Amino acid sequence: MRLKSVLSLFFSLIMVIGLLAACNNEVKPPTTNEPTPSEEGNDSEQNSSGTTPRNETLYVNGLQWGPPSTFSPLGGNPSFPIAYANSRSLIYENLFMINMLDGALEPLLGTSYEWTDDTTLHIELNPDAKWNDGEAFTSEDVVYSYELGSKYSISWSNFWEAIDAVEADGDNAVNIRLKQDNPNRLTVLDSLQLVPMMPKHVWEEIEAKSGNDIAKIREEVNPDPVGTGPYKMHTFDNQKITLIRDDNYWGQSLFGGLPAPKYVSHVIYKDNAAGSLAFKKGEVDVSQQFIPQVWKMWEDGAPIKTYVKDKPYYLPGSMPSIFFNMTKDGLNNPDVRRAIAMAIDYDKISELAMSGYSGEMKPSITLDTPSETKYVDQDAIKSLQWTTDIDAANELLDSIGAKKGADGIRVLNGVRLGPWEIECPYGWSDWNAALEIVAQNAKAIGIEIRTNFPEAPVWTNDLQTGKFDIIMNTPAGAVSPSQPWDRARTIMYSEGVAPVGEMAFWNWGRYKNERADELIKEIPTITDEAKLKEMYTEFTKIYLEDIPSIPLMYRPWVFHTVNESVWKGFAVEGDGNNIPPQISIDGAGVKDLYQITNK
Repeated sequence: MRLKSVLSLFFSLIMVIGLLAACNNEVKPPTTNEPTPSEEGNDSEQNSSGTTPRNETLYVNGLQWGPPSTFSPLGGNPSFPIAYANSRSLIYENLFMINMLDGALEPLLGTSYEWTDDTTLHIELNPDAKWNDGEAFTSEDVVYSYELGSKYSISWSNFWEAIDAVEADGDNAVNIRLKQDNPNRLTVLDSLQLVPMMPKHVWEEIEAKSGNDIAKIREEVNPDPVGTGPYKMHTFDNQKITLIRDDNYWGQSLFGGLPAPKYVSHVIYKDNAAGSLAFKKGEVDVSQQFIPQVWKMWEDGAPIKTYVKDKPYYLPGSMPSIFFNMTKDGLNNPDVRRAIAMAIDYDKISELAMSGYSGEMKPSITLDTPSETKYVDQDAIKSLQWTTDIDAANELLDSIGAKKGADGIRVLNGVRLGPWEIECPYGWSDWNAALEIVAQNAKAIGIEIRTNFPEAPVWTNDLQTGKFDIIMNTPAGAVSPSQPWDRARTIMYSEGVAPVGEMAFWNWGRYKNERADELIKEIPTITDEAKLKEMYTEFTKIYLEDIPSIPLMYRPWVFHTVNESVWKGFAVEGDGNNIPPQISIDGAGVKDLYQITNK
């Protein structure tokens, strides 16, 4: 487990550093595949020299914030659309597509999967699949793609904690065998929708040319990626990245045809304000940006909409939370933590910090979505779930003997309840606003909390070394087949967690509960649904009783907002299509591209 988190952090840091460095590492556009000239080009001031017909181009934003640096999945900071988990269905496809609506893995390069025994996952592959250079996609490509993660330290190396071997079973099937000492089915299912399939016949040559040196392999820009997806690279420069549809795409039988847009283009805006203005003007069709008070976008009749018609407008995808340092006197008392939880005005956080995008808070280890709540007996945990109640919080503190001093701050067993610092990075405006509200709310119950907003690197160090009183972070923020287990592990699993002063990459508060550890280890091995629900319910009860963290808001996985000035027919809640709001280009959200039409 520790290796998984170390690697996850390592690559997150590489991505941040790479983004900052990208301005000084400009990638030159390819000299071939010149853009199609058009009189209907994007009229944005930041438009690059290459234009494409507006009525054939889907514009997206919010996924690329600097000049492109590399289009290699093995690079430290892959540019759009190669980034590890936000545009997985355009060039480098995965075996299956995650659908955030129900958590299902839908067929793509893989047609089906099944556990043939306790430690073997058998995957059938689509025999029609081909690379965009015409070569057949086979089981050897799957084996090769997975084994890159065993051979080098890259984004999907962590899956080899649970995998013993990936083996071809004929040309169109593979078997993934788990390690006997860590038969973690959940993390292997995650790999099916995260590991990008890479052409062995292309990348083994790059490996050989680089002497199998990952540092040299990372230098490969890969300007014309060979993938299995419905799009190929068209043009790119410091202002825009444009893809062109592969009209020979193998998946036409799977999706019932080709994607409607001939081009998918991402203009690189300087900031959210510029991107939002372009979106409002109809120069962007699908926006993955935080837009404050999004409803103002359509108040004047603009054809803009969110997946959910009314508040909270977006589906929850993560739970930014505050974590308590369990080694601090006072904060190590679960009643004190519960009182703080009951004092927090979650509705105010939603309105002021999140523009109303966070729905009613229902404390749990699960998101308030059908794909996760199904794992927990909701009636069994109801009595343990808190709501905003200042009077009840004060009564609880009174009952445990926490008395207010002359300054109004309570003292419990000789320990003054504050001042405690509550921390998140400077400039993360929604989080900053949320913590100001928490600090204000705590005063009403006689607890002193002061906000602290350091630079992000300082916050990261404080988080990992335990150099904090209360700190904010998002536990396991991605939608995946391993949720809510991965979130539970991140918050509460204590085995392998370094003591305060040393680096910890999960369980930052150093919480310890032997039964919680047992459940976290056992859950990935369970296949019986009734037993699984029983275990998750027990785990959630422990969480709600001990309160090692407090979720402050539900945050979308992605901000899927569409402008139908040019394209219409994007999926919305209740339309019966089961197409998730995954920005039309990621996971099962790519199905949007096959149903939209020109307005």
